[in-house]
Amino acid sequence: MGPLLPGLVGKAHGALCGGAIAANVTEQPESSFYTLSEKAMDYRILYMDEDQDRMYVGCKDHVLSMDINNITQGTLKIQWPASSSKIEECQMAGKDPTHGCGNFLRVTQPYNRTHLFICGSGAYSPVCAYVNRGRRPEEKVFHIASRAESGKGRCSFSPRVNTVSIMLNQELFSGMYIDFMGTDAAIFRSLTSKNAVRTDQHNSKWLSEPVFIDAHLIPDGSDPNDSKLYFFFRERLTDNSGNTKHIHTMVARVCPNDTGGQRSLVNKWTTFLKARMVCSVLEEDGTETHFDELESVFLLDTDGPKGLLIFGVFTSTSSVFKGSAVCVYSMADILMVFNGPFAHREGQNFQWVAFQGRIPYPRPGTCPGGAFTPHIRSTKEFPDDVVTFMRNHPVMFNPIYPMGRRPLVVRTHADYKYTSIAVDQVTAADGLYQVLFLGTDKGTVQKVVMLPTNRSVSLDLILEELEVFKNNAAITNLRISSKKQQLYVSSEYGVSQVLLHRCHAYGSACADCCLARDPYCAWDGVSCSRFYPTGKRRSRRQDIMFGNPLTQCRGFNLKAYRNAVEMSQYGVKNNTTFLECLPKSPLASVRWLIQKDNDRRKEVKQSERVVNTEHGLLIRTVQLSDQGLYHCLATENGFKRTLAKIHLRVLSEALVSALSEKRPTAWGWPPGTHPKALASGFSPAETLAVQQYCKERKQVQSVQGSARGDLAKLKPLLEHGKSRNRRNHLPKE
Repeated sequence: MGPLLPGLVGKAHGALCGGAIAANVTEQPESSFYTLSEKAMDYRILYMDEDQDRMYVGCKDHVLSMDINNITQGTLKIQWPASSSKIEECQMAGKDPTHGCGNFLRVTQPYNRTHLFICGSGAYSPVCAYVNRGRRPEEKVFHIASRAESGKGRCSFSPRVNTVSIMLNQELFSGMYIDFMGTDAAIFRSLTSKNAVRTDQHNSKWLSEPVFIDAHLIPDGSDPNDSKLYFFFRERLTDNSGNTKHIHTMVARVCPNDTGGQRSLVNKWTTFLKARMVCSVLEEDGTETHFDELESVFLLDTDGPKGLLIFGVFTSTSSVFKGSAVCVYSMADILMVFNGPFAHREGQNFQWVAFQGRIPYPRPGTCPGGAFTPHIRSTKEFPDDVVTFMRNHPVMFNPIYPMGRRPLVVRTHADYKYTSIAVDQVTAADGLYQVLFLGTDKGTVQKVVMLPTNRSVSLDLILEELEVFKNNAAITNLRISSKKQQLYVSSEYGVSQVLLHRCHAYGSACADCCLARDPYCAWDGVSCSRFYPTGKRRSRRQDIMFGNPLTQCRGFNLKAYRNAVEMSQYGVKNNTTFLECLPKSPLASVRWLIQKDNDRRKEVKQSERVVNTEHGLLIRTVQLSDQGLYHCLATENGFKRTLAKIHLRVLSEALVSALSEKRPTAWGWPPGTHPKALASGFSPAETLAVQQYCKERKQVQSVQGSARGDLAKLKPLLEHGKSRNRRNHLPKE
């Protein structure tokens, strides 16, 4: 990953489980607030209720209720540690006392209008309880309202093992590990007046060492009885020889009203089916490079022909290839696979083939009481051949491919990987755009807009990268509120809140705003500000597709971009100096020109001594021949501008040594030495350089004292053994 984009560090607010608010960090040009904890407490955003403006966050021994308008204010906290006896037993079992033997909150679901149902790992002894949150947030009610009860089958024993859950009609559906050793994975229904139901135990056809990622209820047609629960996970599968294990991403579904079979699969799902989700890049030679490890899922409801879209973040951690990708799937394609052929093993090598025999009725995986089975009231009424078929054929033969059969975003050979995703659909002047917010394992969030092209694929453009956690803590999850126009981010060390749009960061010029290509922003005639589709201002300018200021900003002083304020900089002969030039966009190409003695401008030739970097021009072993007027030119989308004009003057080593050889006084030269006496030893060119420097300093600030004061201002430059540059902080590599 390259350096963070200058000036684009996100403004975030945060709160900690300990109740402390992070200090104001002002190292960057824009003041930013961060949430930093002295120790990792494993924060997870578990549930967001936009109707009540509350967000519920779990961490070690605490559950928080936050105001989504400003998470630093009005935070309510429940401290819920594991019992001392359970902590002692956990430590006696050899578990990590810091990151294992605590009560890590993993389940927070709305039970009814006034209560939540919460579960934690309980120091490897899962516990659950009800929390009273009141009817309205103004009541500020937030406390545990029941005795603790067993969380087995509702929450994993280990905090390092993901637990996913969803509450439907006061029934809890969980994907987790049900035992202390972490060997029995299950999709489990509990907290129900009906019988508890789970996946077939220790059956690798159903689940094989899964890592659960997310769960969602998704409609299937107009009948609510046909809605299904979808569980997204990755699992480790053995090959036909039973030796090598491969990681595959899967999606499984069950019917919420499934009560198990009557004679077979008693208290087991009779509607469980799963299919593989493929996210791969097709190489020129026809081979596929797979991103197999699902990290995060986001569902986006659109009005388009494909309807619901499922975005997934995938990674690949093979020894040959490492990278991250984002693939997007249409719900229509997923339903087509689940309505397609079943997988079946046959032959001596037990190869997977499409099942060609008779499929019993009703089709396995169909929900009872739905549009196709109105006469069947319960899964216990399913014929035996339906249940038997489902038990032996839980896998679909066809995999689910992403739209366009290729990833939306690919990042390879980077020093980061994506960990989470949230997506917003934004209306701009020239159409609808999908904006992706991608969390990384380096504590940053990339804001990416998808631009359609003439081909079937889209072009991804990184608008900005927000450093939301200063300590590079990996992003654990993201939640987005289009209603509040806010993004909420969690890591092991805290929770941050970031605006979806930060138009002011692009500056006040029309061309800068247009080149940013941010669908949230437009130039309103005065500055870059939030774009509203219903606005009628004639002067607003926005061009997301092409980002062409030559057409959008004609007449708005574009010639001013060709000029820049000329600055002077001093270098010391045979030392190093740096001419700073930071383009506002990472997409801009930069080149340097030099003009000597009113001669024509010529392009600076790069060499081992002169290097053009991302942040400016580095000149090693400066020579007198390097003097001149340097122009930094940037080009983006055919639009050219002058970013900087720097007049470099080179001082000889003799001048520097004369001023800095002896320093017994605060002024840096021998006592009694008059500045005019020093100047007599300078060459005419050096004398002019010093006089020019003093003249420029007088124009910038008021000067106290005469010649000695002017020379004192030159002292910090001369005291350096090397003349570097005037930068205070270089962005981190």
